[in-house]
Amino acid sequence: MRRFIRVFVAIVFIISGFVKAVDPVGFSFKLEEYFSPSVFNIPFLEKLALPIAILVVTVEFLLGVLLLLKIRIKRTLRSLLAICIFFAFLTFYSAYFNVVTDCGCFGDALKMTPWTSFAKDMVLLVLIAILLVMYKHDESNKVHFLKSGFPRMTLFLLSCIFLTVIILKGILGEPYIDFRDYKIDTDLKAEKAKIEANPSEYEVFYTLKNTKTGEEKTMSQNDYLSTNIWKDETWQIESDKTKEKLKKQGYDSTIKNFKITDADGQDVTDQILNEPRIVMIFTYKPEKLSKELINKIENGLLSKKSKVYAVSTQENTFTKVPHGTMDGTAIKTIARSNPFVLILEKGKIVFKQEAKDYFNN
Repeated sequence: MRRFIRVFVAIVFIISGFVKAVDPVGFSFKLEEYFSPSVFNIPFLEKLALPIAILVVTVEFLLGVLLLLKIRIKRTLRSLLAICIFFAFLTFYSAYFNVVTDCGCFGDALKMTPWTSFAKDMVLLVLIAILLVMYKHDESNKVHFLKSGFPRMTLFLLSCIFLTVIILKGILGEPYIDFRDYKIDTDLKAEKAKIEANPSEYEVFYTLKNTKTGEEKTMSQNDYLSTNIWKDETWQIESDKTKEKLKKQGYDSTIKNFKITDADGQDVTDQILNEPRIVMIFTYKPEKLSKELINKIENGLLSKKSKVYAVSTQENTFTKVPHGTMDGTAIKTIARSNPFVLILEKGKIVFKQEAKDYFNN
């Protein structure tokens, strides 16, 4: 029983660390969401999101390996307990205040709501506490880390090398494994059709404040209208406190945010998705692109026989080729590199690569 619980907890942490290590940049985007003014309001940490992401996934993965190999088990369990308490706080805060809809605990491989993730953290907390009691008098815990035995140390060092390679690939290029909604062979038109056929439903909640008494109350939009409280001028809506709560979960995919607007402000998404073949360049941080690189990209696009289109968060990034704008977060969801190339054939993703590699070929 003790061994089963230990192996189970270890595998959970190894998998959790691995799927985030595959895409550390993506995990850093999730941390930026936590650090943003709308959540914990610690913006100075947003610039450190990537180093923090690397640290978190490294600690999580390697502690799981240490637990699996039964190396310094009591210290390992205490460390895992501390991590679980920290994550439980984050997920509870996210769930209770409805500020982060996807905790990112398992990256893009397995999306979990904050409440589900909080429940998972509580189960792990209980299991780790049980293991601490079970291994309280275990003699193997007294063995020094460097004297854990050649096979165990070899496996641990190989795990370190493996993790380093995975993380570096995710930082310097696109992840080895793509867990995102925008994987190659994904049909964007088909996905959008599923979203439209089964949309999520939300209910709006207003926070009202009485201008005479200072009393505050929260009510749904339906109650606000049906009770005719809107006719009472003493009750005013606190617009900054208006929230939406999920009423019915429909088909969920980040592809719902794939919306491109042209220079005239027209939505050209459907037009692009219906092209037989189109080569697209995306950038979510155009300010980091040099004029030389933009020139090279535009000239490279113009040399293609297929139809081409450039997408940025700013209207004036590209001028020589047809171009449009898209939300930066939506662009980052498609691929992590900046800029990157995406090739669509009738709305189906057939190719995705960093721009520097694509235009150097």
